Amino acid sequence: MLAAAGVAPGETLCVALSGGVDSTVLLHILARLRGRGGFALAAAHVHHGLSPNADAWLEACRASCDALGVAFHPFRVHVRRDDPAGPEAAARAARHAALARVPCDWLAFGHHQDDQAETLMFRLLRGAGVRGAGAMADVEPGSPGRLRPLLGLRRAQIVACARAHGLTWVEDESNVDERYARNLLRHRVMPVLAEAFPGAVPVLARAGAQFREADGLLGDLARLDEAACGGAACGGAMLERAKLLRLSDERVRNLLRWRIRAMGLEAPARARLVEAVRQLRAAPEQALRLPLGAVVCCAYRGRLWLEPEGGMAVPDAAVWHGEAELAWGTGGVVFVEAVGEGLSRAALEHAREVVLGPRWAGLALREGVGRPRRSFKNLCQEAGIPAWLRDGLPVLRVDGAAAWIGEIGVAAEFRCAPGEPGVVPVWRR
Repeated sequence: MLAAAGVAPGETLCVALSGGVDSTVLLHILARLRGRGGFALAAAHVHHGLSPNADAWLEACRASCDALGVAFHPFRVHVRRDDPAGPEAAARAARHAALARVPCDWLAFGHHQDDQAETLMFRLLRGAGVRGAGAMADVEPGSPGRLRPLLGLRRAQIVACARAHGLTWVEDESNVDERYARNLLRHRVMPVLAEAFPGAVPVLARAGAQFREADGLLGDLARLDEAACGGAACGGAMLERAKLLRLSDERVRNLLRWRIRAMGLEAPARARLVEAVRQLRAAPEQALRLPLGAVVCCAYRGRLWLEPEGGMAVPDAAVWHGEAELAWGTGGVVFVEAVGEGLSRAALEHAREVVLGPRWAGLALREGVGRPRRSFKNLCQEAGIPAWLRDGLPVLRVDGAAAWIGEIGVAAEFRCAPGEPGVVPVWRR
């Protein structure tokens, strides 16, 4: 499995070592394989401080690693017992945060087939979708990647292996506390299920693998839909609203959910996505800003994009020295060579300073010769630019005067004459 996962000689593999039977067996198996596989082996133990035996468990893990010549990384974390998500979730979050600090290429976990079945049941009972029902994968590429070499084995097989090799391990007393949902499933529900359906655990584990396959196919569909909606042409940042709304509601929700996860954020509840798609269809031309939990879905002038809740940070100003593009937020402003269009190149070349930056107090611009200068607010109102978008508009300032404003246009005094070399700024979000 290690070779199939891509574990290469010279890489470091770290076992998440709780001291229980599963991770203890995994540690000993990998210690025997490291010479043949050519990988370095380490182990990390997270001391949660929730049990009076936590110090003893840490020392037992240290002793096991010392005996095997394995580098040991202990972590002490603080877990809030009154965490709104519950002590289980708080401990899990603290554990994952600690393990993320281990210098390694792969993290290895001792999860087995019974864990997989319990995880699937637990997530289904909490209303998980296809992605959540996929439970755990045996290999998850990443930095570091994640491995679960024992996922195809039953817990009884692992215990039998430990006893056959005379291994010792610790028992966490909280594992029998049925106040915790996972323990209730393990000790009350799963035994009844296994008695009524003897093959329940492997069947549930196979179902998890099928859900993962389905989730992968939904991801492939989202990529195809993104490309069809203009995402590739816009660097993946924006979608063409009309093309998006030609998709079924299910595919729109799938694409939004997939893009939110690609941002490293948690996808919102289905009800929120359903309402967002309803509003998009009800007002296909209207500017919209739809909160979706960790992100906001923004629709404006035929385009649709996602941004983190709280809005995009206003970018810093940057001096333009004739570059083809300047960064602006998560996108940029491209300066396209033209003739008789956009800004006068001569005016830009003779300027003392050309700066791309955000709006400022008192900003105004004259759109046409002989027309009065209009305030930034009035320009935005006339152009139909919603208030939530205005702070992010890029402004090109030439010797202190506004020469161009994104979504609004070029100031009359800087406009290129017919036949004259020009530069057209194009804002790509």
